Amino acid sequence: MSTFDEYAALARHLSTRQRADEQGAAAEAERRRDLGAAVEYLDRRLTAQGQRLDQLGRTIGVPPPMSGSSAPPGVPPASGPSGPPVSAPPAPPGVPPVSGPPAPPGSPPSRFGPGAPLSTSGASGSGPGPGTVGTGGAAAAPGLAGVGAYPEVGVGESSRALPVAVSPAAAGVPAQRAGEVDPATELELARRWADEADRHAQQAELLAQRPALLPGWSPMARAVAVYLACAGVSVVLMLLLGLASDVGVVGFGTLVAWMCAGLPAVALVGGWLVLGRWGRPAAGAATPPRYPVLGFLLCFLAVPLAYCGYLLLVRTLR
Repeated sequence: MSTFDEYAALARHLSTRQRADEQGAAAEAERRRDLGAAVEYLDRRLTAQGQRLDQLGRTIGVPPPMSGSSAPPGVPPASGPSGPPVSAPPAPPGVPPVSGPPAPPGSPPSRFGPGAPLSTSGASGSGPGPGTVGTGGAAAAPGLAGVGAYPEVGVGESSRALPVAVSPAAAGVPAQRAGEVDPATELELARRWADEADRHAQQAELLAQRPALLPGWSPMARAVAVYLACAGVSVVLMLLLGLASDVGVVGFGTLVAWMCAGLPAVALVGGWLVLGRWGRPAAGAATPPRYPVLGFLLCFLAVPLAYCGYLLLVRTLR
């Protein structure tokens, strides 16, 4: 009876685990679908932002970046010249490999250099003589003076090669794994950066819709200021013509013609050209409002009125 109860409990446990696994798989599939939809939305959004930036660049005269990269002319490639690998010549038989730089010419032979015997005996053959080393080192000759685990290198002898530090990757040790990245967190950060890019793009578009000349003014106020400035220049020229007429350089008919038609027309045309050149925004309306009727009234009234005021002032002072 207890065995049947254990089987029933195990079956219930397995059924619970199966339902939990199915729910987890369904939740994971739903999460993956949501992440895929978010990625597609961000992809379309970033594509639209790229097109908008390209359009703004073409508006201000900046060409879009070229796809792909190529090395500029005159720069050699990063890879070295191709050719057969160079291998060291094989050592003669019976000669051990040499580690370290070769000894300079003219130096005495080293006890530890290539071709030196590893174990020699003295002249009498009774034991190791001076300047000899046994094959066993300090362990083979206990108690002898001058014999150690690492023999000293004499003058003119080549130094032994030091051990080289080996990186863990070169030694075959796997590198430390980077922490796992949560896709939902990365998508949220990408969405925030996309929102920030949209905000800056809107600011750039607003700035591009403002002209370079008096950007904070309304179109009518800008036109009035430009036409009045051109009329002021014409008034200065008219005053110079009046002084020239007083000294007899310019006749009265020429002065009246320039005062009533020539200088006002020059002022009107100058204001029209200035508004068309510097009053046009970089993006937006192709033809800005230039108010020609307002310019005609200002230019053709300001110059004669200024000349009449000049005459009244001169007669008053006289």
